Amino acid sequence: MDEKPFKIFVVEDDEWYNRLLVHNLSLNPDYVIESFTNGKDCLNNLDKNPDVVTLDYRLPDMQGLEILKRIKAENEEIQVILISEQDEIDVVVELLKFGAYDYIVKSRDIRERLLNTVQNIRNGVSLKKEIVSLRNEIKKKYSYQNTIIGNSQATKKIYDQIEKATRTNISVAITGETGTGKELVAKAIHYNSSRASMPFVAVNMAAIPKDLAESELFGHEKGAFTGANSRRIGKFEEANGGTLFLDEITEMDVSLQAKLLRALQEKEIVRVGNNKPVKTDCRIIVASNQNLQESVISGKFRQDLYYRLYGFPVELPPLRERGNDTIILAKHFNKSFCNENNLSIKTITQPAIDKLLSYPFPGNIRELKSVIELAITISDADEITTEDIYLGKRVMIDENIEKEITLREYNIKIVKKYLEKYENNIKLVADKLDIGVATIYRMLKEDSEN
Repeated sequence: MDEKPFKIFVVEDDEWYNRLLVHNLSLNPDYVIESFTNGKDCLNNLDKNPDVVTLDYRLPDMQGLEILKRIKAENEEIQVILISEQDEIDVVVELLKFGAYDYIVKSRDIRERLLNTVQNIRNGVSLKKEIVSLRNEIKKKYSYQNTIIGNSQATKKIYDQIEKATRTNISVAITGETGTGKELVAKAIHYNSSRASMPFVAVNMAAIPKDLAESELFGHEKGAFTGANSRRIGKFEEANGGTLFLDEITEMDVSLQAKLLRALQEKEIVRVGNNKPVKTDCRIIVASNQNLQESVISGKFRQDLYYRLYGFPVELPPLRERGNDTIILAKHFNKSFCNENNLSIKTITQPAIDKLLSYPFPGNIRELKSVIELAITISDADEITTEDIYLGKRVMIDENIEKEITLREYNIKIVKKYLEKYENNIKLVADKLDIGVATIYRMLKEDSEN
């Protein structure tokens, strides 16, 4: 779809100066210009949705301020450039207060100033459109249906929980086994809420060293500790206006939990090395693969913090309890991975489907995704069979025993399939399999010697 023309209204009662403005603006062939000699005609044509109005401050039928107010009341997005013979500071201040983009004093050499101002507006409009487009894309990506895939009753319950959680800014506690999609649900809640245009900041508490956790959350001042060479804002400030997602919340040290509780109650944080509180406004979503109540009983988690965080509970069921969702997800991962790698989408045979449904998937959705991607890589045909599906250590060992395949042979088989797939790009394969390049060379050398 072609981009709509950039439309400019020129409102000027002096015929010569009107022609001058139109001429100068017409130097850019991308601009569509319409001129008027009074405010009434301009206002009557606002349904044409101009992007910019250049407006003479003194017109025969009404003052520029009145026209400005009415333009902004009609469409806040229209940018207005006031043009006047007088450089009156008090007038300029008043006009800017009511939404004027700029104030330009009339002169014969107005061209450069005018064209630069209009171009700046146009760049801003394009950027705004791009931002809106990106936001819509993100919102679509994290819609309920694109985030939680399936049609089981358990999945429909999750949809309902997400929808309810988006209605307010209540804190949310997401629980579920590893790999059930807790962060995806947190993102779905954020990007479908009133805070969608603001940041989503995720923090994995299990991945932060104990002595750095406070600085990570609340920030620090220069010189607060060894290595603090400059001021750094923490995750709370990063997420201001948006959502702060604290994953694996039960891994947070008890001493830090007290400071977190204060930050939530007072809606302010204190950077390490400073005593001055900083106001923050962010929604809190926490997640854990452990039962929060049990963590409270064991003394691992503060009871008062638990009550503060456990506003709206969302419990994600394991994949084994979601019935046919396993196959729906498998087909989804099949399609996505094939599209990403420019492959024809493979069919999944019925025996392969039966094999997937018989397995409990302790790693849940994350494990299923890995299984399908490996199956696609291994398969030389246009379909995925049982031979292409490797399920967990227990099943893998059983199959290796049955086929008398050693673990080393199994690993080599996978590496060779990946090398074939990625045209012997050893570095890329090493990245895909999360192993060292030297390890691949060693495995290939051992295979050639046997």
